[in-house]
Amino acid sequence: MGEEGYNVARYTGPVCRLCRYLEVKLMLKGEKCATPKCPLERRKSRPGRPGGHASAQRRKISLHGLQLREKQKVRFSYGVLERQFRRFFSEAVKLHGATGENLLVLLERRLDNVVYRLGFADSRAQARQIVQHGHIMVNEHRINIPSCIVRSGDVIKWQEASKKTECHQRLVEKIRGRATPGWLSLDEEKMTGRILTLPDKDDIDPIFDGKTVVEYYSR
Repeated sequence: MGEEGYNVARYTGPVCRLCRYLEVKLMLKGEKCATPKCPLERRKSRPGRPGGHASAQRRKISLHGLQLREKQKVRFSYGVLERQFRRFFSEAVKLHGATGENLLVLLERRLDNVVYRLGFADSRAQARQIVQHGHIMVNEHRINIPSCIVRSGDVIKWQEASKKTECHQRLVEKIRGRATPGWLSLDEEKMTGRILTLPDKDDIDPIFDGKTVVEYYSR
C-alpha cells in the first residue's frame, strides 16, 4: 500500500515514529519532545510509513502524498479521528474567511487543546484523558467531551474533587511561570483559565499549512 493509502482512523503504534515519518515535532509526548531524548533529535533518517515498509521512504512523494502528509500532520498533532477531522473541515467551509485558517482555529478551540494550552496537561493526549475522566469544568459544568468547542469568556478549571488527585498536585508544582497563548489567561493560584478572545491565524502553530489541507480535500 502506498503512502496515499495510509488513512486509518487511529494510529496505535509508537507516536515518536509519527514525528520522524512527518519530519516535524508534533509534541505528542509532552516534555520529552523538548529534550535530547526526542528520537527526532537522535535519528535523522526518516522511517517508512508507520505500519508500512521502510522502502516507502525511498519513493518520490506525489503532490497528493504531500497534501496527505500535511493533513496527517494536523490530524495527528491534535489527536483527531479521521471522521472527526472531516466534520471539522465541513464546519470550516461554512465559516467566513479562508477555510484552512478556519479549520485550524476550530481545532485550537477544542476543549482538550485548551486544557493542554493552559498547562493542565503535558500533551494533548493526556489532556484528552483528563477531560474524558470528568476532571474539567467549563463555566461550572463538568464536561467530559474533548471535542467540545470553547467560546470567548468561557472559564475552564479543575473540579474540586479532582484537585486531590496526584495528577493535579504534580501540575500545581510544574505550572508556575508557564507561558500561555495570548488568547488565554491563567490564574495560577486558583488554577483557573479563561478564554479572553478566540484564537486567530497568528495564534496557530506555523508548522501547519491549512491551505494544503484544503487542497487535499478539494482534489
